Parts: sequence; structure tokens; C-alpha cells
Amino acid sequence: MVSELLEYKCPCCGGAIAFDSGLQKMKCPYCDTEFEMETLKALDAQLKECGPDEMNWDARENDEWQNGEEEQLRSYVCKSCGGEIIGDADTAATSCPFCGNPVVMMQQFSGALRPDYVIPFKLDKKAAKAGLMRHLQGKRLLPKVFKDENHIDEIKGIYVPFWVFDAEAEADINYRATRVRAWSDSRYDYTETSFYSVLRGGSIGFEHVPVDGSSKMPDDLMESIEPFDFSEAVDFQTAYLAGYLADKYDVNADTSIERANARIKQSTESAFADTVKGYATVTPQSSSVRFKHGRTKYALYPVWILNTTWEGKKYTFAMNGQTGKFVGDLPVDKKAYRKWLLGLTFLCGAGAYLLALLINIL
Repeated sequence: MVSELLEYKCPCCGGAIAFDSGLQKMKCPYCDTEFEMETLKALDAQLKECGPDEMNWDARENDEWQNGEEEQLRSYVCKSCGGEIIGDADTAATSCPFCGNPVVMMQQFSGALRPDYVIPFKLDKKAAKAGLMRHLQGKRLLPKVFKDENHIDEIKGIYVPFWVFDAEAEADINYRATRVRAWSDSRYDYTETSFYSVLRGGSIGFEHVPVDGSSKMPDDLMESIEPFDFSEAVDFQTAYLAGYLADKYDVNADTSIERANARIKQSTESAFADTVKGYATVTPQSSSVRFKHGRTKYALYPVWILNTTWEGKKYTFAMNGQTGKFVGDLPVDKKAYRKWLLGLTFLCGAGAYLLALLINIL
């Protein structure tokens, strides 16, 4: 099946326009004309009413798909150059590999799949490259060759789908706590440990708790670049996607609820534990957390993904496209690591020897 792509043309020169994260406007790269987002709303609404092309051809022989193969592919036609774009079922926005024009795959965001909100990119590709260079600085165990000869294989801005949860949590938590008192007399040293049962109850509100809705993005990687500032989220418009990649969710809201529950429960218990002060030890004994007024929204968050290869291994980095927070694993220079470990062992051994010598002297 061939679906249409939404593409914004400059009214002045006819060139393809894209969203400029620095200006927070649409801009034509050919004549430098800028457009407010509100200006494009009417155009967006009009283009959504366009139906798909009817360009049917006689079936070829031996054109049967293998079981499940067809379900994983989508075919689209670029309206600028006519080139065919093949993507997987989750791709929602990309650029034409033939003419480079940004395109939005409108069918992927129709009906129930349409996001409620989007946080626009604030940082561009140059900022992502600079973030990687800063990430490499000060890493003593990083191979020097990796830093000096590192080249980025791939860098792309992606709107990642997130389920965003709001809820009010009521909790009753019981803690076992201790206080310790020590004293001495001429004959003995005394220690008295008192045990307490501490109860905490109350409610706490949560807004915009994000859960990654794409199975392609590791949850721990996406959570590492949090937080996103939801106050800068705007109502979804396809114009924000022009010039970037975007995925629709392939992990639905019901599946994501379990992870949202775990995050909210952990945050609730941590917040309540912070109120138990003045004890030597505090151990949770039982916990009851209840949610009410739970609401779920679908949002797209901006993420820069950078891939690089070193010694045959692929390294992936992620940067928050709104705040610039940068994360990613780095290779370790094994020779430098052995030297560091040997030095640490020597220091620990020397410290233990000096401590034993001091004890003998005293």
C-alpha cells in the first residue's frame, strides 16, 4: 500500500521548509523566509483532508510476501522527486534519500495514533556533536586513539514517543527505626539500641511521568537523559516533525502502565522516607500505595542519537534535544585500566601497612 507524505512548500520560492529549532519557527533554507507555526495550521488542516493517490498496477508474478514480512514494511512516495521510500511500520517522519527533502508520513499519526503533545527541538545537530566532544573530555581511562580519531558514523534527530502519566498517590508506609545511645564508665562501655515503629501516611501528586513508548529505544538510555521540561510542550502539529525522524509508539499505554506504576511507587516511597529523620537506621516494613485520578497522554520528545564505531564495536550516545543532557557508554583503555588498578592496589596496601605500624607503635 502506498500512502502520501505531508510536505511543506515555501509559498515564496517553492522549496521544502523545515522546523528551525533555534528560531522555533518554520524556515525555508533556500530564500530564508520564516513562518510562524500558527500560519501553517490552516495549510495543515487542508492537507489532512487529501485522500491517498489511486495508482494501481497489474500484479506481478511471484509477488507473494512471506508470512509476516509485509506487515513490517510501509511504502511511501516523495511528492517532490517521486522517489519511493521504504520504512518499517513505526517510522513516522524522515527525509527523502533521493532529494533530501523532509517528509512527514501522515497516515502514521492519524486517528488513535495522533500524539497529544510535542516538545520541539531546541538544540541542533552542531550542539549534539559538541555534546559528544564534551562527553569525551576528562575521561582518564578512555583510549586516546578513540578521542583523537573518533568519527561519528551517524547522527539523527528523532522524536521519541512517550506515554506521559499524571496521578495522585496516597500511601501508608510503616518503617522500623532505631536510635543508639552509647556511654562508658570506669569498667565498661555500654550501648543501648531502642526500636521504633514509625508510620507515615499522606498523598503526593505526580505530573508528566514519562515512559518510553518505543521498543527500539532502551528504557534506561531514555530515562538517563531526563528530565524533559513539559512546560514547553505544545499541542501536536505535524509541522514540528519536518526535517526530523519520528517513531510512533509500538509499546501501548496499557503495557507502559506497569513501568509508570513502578516509577511512581518508588518516588512516593522515597519522598515519604525523607520525612523520617532523627534515627540511626530506617527500614521499610510495609507499604501501601494507591493511585487515583490517573490520566495518560501521548507525547513526542526530542532526542539526538549519535552512533560511532571503534575497534569493530558500535557505541550509541543520546542527547536530550531540549536540555542538552548527554549520556552514553565509552570504551576503556585496558592497559591504562591495569595501571590504574595496580596503583590503587599499591595505595591500599601501603595504607594498610602504615595503619598496622601505627597500631603497633601505640
